[in-house]
Amino acid sequence: QVQFVESGGGLVQPGGSLTLSCVASGKIFSIYPMAWYRQAPGKQRELVAVIVSGGGTNYADSVKGRFTISRDNAKNTMYLQMNSLKPEDTAVYYCNAVSNSPSWGQGTQVTVSS
Repeated sequence: QVQFVESGGGLVQPGGSLTLSCVASGKIFSIYPMAWYRQAPGKQRELVAVIVSGGGTNYADSVKGRFTISRDNAKNTMYLQMNSLKPEDTAVYYCNAVSNSPSWGQGTQVTVSS
């Protein structure tokens, strides 16, 4: 099974920027469609952004134009660049394959607050 480790979260003011990283235990980013998810307190986990093996991307409407998903296959790492952050972006952010692996990481907390 593939293991994921998310990092880069923290506190940021509205309008600020943050970059999240996801490291996988295997070189899977070149093979499988990958995604960032997030889960706010009391809410279900939701899909944020997707990147396919060919490099194409897609985003939830709520983050479109503000977030950018990317990957570095050689480093087994995926990124989420978040700009113009809003309080409603506050959540724990996770990475996983689109065809979800049961091996979710611990996620990384993003808190947007003034």
